[in-house]
Amino acid sequence: MSDLYVSWSDYHQKIEQLAAQLYRSDWQFNQIVCIAKGGLRVGDVLCRLYHYPLAVMSASSYQGEGNRQRGQIRFSDHLSMTTETLGDRVLVVDDLADSGVSLRESKQWLLDHYGDTIRDIRTAVLWYKSCSVFKPDYYVDYLSDNPWIHQPFEYYEATPIAEIAAKYEGAISTN
Repeated sequence: MSDLYVSWSDYHQKIEQLAAQLYRSDWQFNQIVCIAKGGLRVGDVLCRLYHYPLAVMSASSYQGEGNRQRGQIRFSDHLSMTTETLGDRVLVVDDLADSGVSLRESKQWLLDHYGDTIRDIRTAVLWYKSCSVFKPDYYVDYLSDNPWIHQPFEYYEATPIAEIAAKYEGAISTN
């Protein structure tokens, strides 16, 4: 398996490319649901650009050393959202379709819980790997060699908080 290293600049550019692709598609969605954790940043930027409400679906499937082992997917019991109801044309976003299970199961979870109000549901990611069992409706890059993607925020998963605090020793006032 190869590795793909992504900088913050590249990461934000991919989100903008996805936003432009959605715009050019002429599909009219009215709700964004991001799959947390990976889809949080993608969902945040898209909801700011499109001015549509963002709902957060918490899901977890990676575990083990370096968070590289796929396990059984677990969902929160409810969506976190500030609107009374979920929109009827839902865009589900995540950072990538790796195995595709999270994306596929998230879409099914939404249909199971909100199917009576959803008229259309589509999916969007930054990276779509060839090993994925689910093809997203929108994606920026198709990765035929299935690399492990090193995203810029992984720094925070690997760095002890004590190391971060030491960097700012004396620079932060305590109240």
